[in-house]
Amino acid sequence: MHQRVIKPGRLAFLVILFVTAICVYLGALYKLQIIDGAEYYKVNTSNVVTKKVVPAARGNIFDRYGRLLVSNSACNNITIDTTELFEQEDPNGTILRLINAMERYGDSYNDTLPITMDAPFSYIEDMTYLQRSMLDAWLKANKMNLDATAVEVLAKMRSRYGIDNAYTASEMRKIAGIRYEINDRYNINTTDYIFAENVSMGALTYLMEQDVAGFDVSTSYVREFKTNYAAHILGYTGLLTAEEWDQYADQDYSLDAYVGKDGAEAAFEHYLHGVDGEAKVTTTVDGVLVSTEYNKEPRPGDHVYLTLDIGLQEVCEETLGSHIEAINVERDKVNEEAEMYGTDPEETISGGALCVVNVNTGEPLALASWPSYDAASMLETYEELLADPNAPLFNRCLMGVYAPGSTFKPCTATALLAEKLISPTTTLVTKGQYTRYIDDGYAPECWIYSTYDGLTHGEINVAQAITYSCNYFFYNFGDLLGIDKMARYAEMYGLGEHTGIELTEATGQMSTRSYKEQYEGISWYNGDTLQAAIGQSFTEFTPLQMAEYCAALANFGTRHSASILKETRSYDYSTVTYERDDEVLSTIDANEEVFSTIKYGMWGVIYDKASTLTDIFLPLSVQVAAKTGTAQRGDGLKNNAMFICYAPYENPEIAIAIAVEKGGAGATLAPLAAEIVDYYFTFQKSNNALEAEVASLK
Repeated sequence: MHQRVIKPGRLAFLVILFVTAICVYLGALYKLQIIDGAEYYKVNTSNVVTKKVVPAARGNIFDRYGRLLVSNSACNNITIDTTELFEQEDPNGTILRLINAMERYGDSYNDTLPITMDAPFSYIEDMTYLQRSMLDAWLKANKMNLDATAVEVLAKMRSRYGIDNAYTASEMRKIAGIRYEINDRYNINTTDYIFAENVSMGALTYLMEQDVAGFDVSTSYVREFKTNYAAHILGYTGLLTAEEWDQYADQDYSLDAYVGKDGAEAAFEHYLHGVDGEAKVTTTVDGVLVSTEYNKEPRPGDHVYLTLDIGLQEVCEETLGSHIEAINVERDKVNEEAEMYGTDPEETISGGALCVVNVNTGEPLALASWPSYDAASMLETYEELLADPNAPLFNRCLMGVYAPGSTFKPCTATALLAEKLISPTTTLVTKGQYTRYIDDGYAPECWIYSTYDGLTHGEINVAQAITYSCNYFFYNFGDLLGIDKMARYAEMYGLGEHTGIELTEATGQMSTRSYKEQYEGISWYNGDTLQAAIGQSFTEFTPLQMAEYCAALANFGTRHSASILKETRSYDYSTVTYERDDEVLSTIDANEEVFSTIKYGMWGVIYDKASTLTDIFLPLSVQVAAKTGTAQRGDGLKNNAMFICYAPYENPEIAIAIAVEKGGAGATLAPLAAEIVDYYFTFQKSNNALEAEVASLK
């Protein structure tokens, strides 16, 4: 076999090349370890490695057609770097420079020390439980009596934190507040103290230019409202409190997490929040970022789609607000004259609610409460809102409870017909004054008898009794029905019961023997039954309950859940993670003739030849069935106005309930309902078709 011979010259070249490579490698190794080793060791040991929580982006909130209501906006937060701060010659002076920068540019900073900012120092009046608890912990740690005065506390802080007497009393209080916050975080070994959130670029630039030490800047998110409406429904977020920690402790929340505090933000927190990530951040001792390594990527929260229609919500809020404000302007004029001439003033309207729901699903489409507020600035104006006598923070749709007045009569009629105590053709000769209990000193009168000097409604059936709102008819047959059966049908209509909405709601109550005995401490009388039959006595319901009750009337006795969550989607919109199912909460076992009779009576409220409301609804493209209610509040007090309706009369789609405190006659609310119906069946339905198509493409 032939062997290939390597020439000696080529072999020598390869040996020299190999030896040269070894020498270069050894030389570089010598330089790294021996010559530059000390320098590299210094760099390596001078780097600072910290673990940082990477907040997950919170999910957005949309309306039913995908219109954005609440989203996130990136912001800059300032945290205190305690290591760098306390390396400064005068850390208190550095703190004051940070505070002055915030005040210079109108930025707020976090100071929860419950002591007034200016002398004479005292504890703040509205100290929260958390503030009291944290202060007590500080007092114990510093061996002070729990009843120490604010001045004594600040004196101790001045000494403990070495705050120079050269600082003014106001400056001393500011510095003490931040030292207290830092001390608090150190004692409980929690996350970094966030000194200021959503800091303006002007303040950050100023701090950098002035070379102020002792702080870090981190990126986070703040909620941004894309609508000026639905404030009571959307809610708001805030920092997790000690009281809330037990609720979230097992859900991997950080101690400085933001959570929903009210409304949809709170109700759907578990969808919106997401899961925070964690990063290992390496910086030099000078604070220069070297590297960021994610140990756990943050998982953003899901997007939440509500059943609300924000276009309809806007119209409802504007319509309700305009109506109330116009009436109050007129009453203010009357009251000016009353003051001038010494006559009795007239109460002004203090609040109102307007609810629109889907008849066939129970979904809330609009929940308008007046007065309302700007959700975007709510935290800044909280004290002012809290002091407002009309309570703008109070959600009257869900928390306001009102006597339904005559709007309850269809419920009484349902019980009478379903229990076969009367038929649709049963008639009664009404006499104006119900005298069965006159010997007991009780003889209530029908409104027409009292108003028109002994006039009566004559001989009428149940549909006519609803149309003409005849109290005498319902006194007579309500007495025959009895309170127990009446209350049972109210329960089936969801009156005095939870509606199924995920937001906080009151339930109100139906008048019953047990309620009166338990809460009023007195026995039930026959007169209570008569008053309950026409929606008075102790009966009080929320406007949302009334809207769902009206929807159930229109839907032949089927009551649906008022769940306000339509669906949720993953943050990239690729997956539907929850979808609303239609839920029936109760049904009334009665034949269709029962409901057809009642619905015809409600149709007559608008279109009977004697109705004063026909001209208001006649121009609409659909017919409406309604019931008015004027709920008495007592002698000399303005009545509450109530109104329910559904539309169209045939094949109904929406139901509406309106309540106005001190609004007077329920019939005065008819123009509001007509405006909502007109909007829904003209402009809105055409818009919804287009927007639903667009939303389906997302």
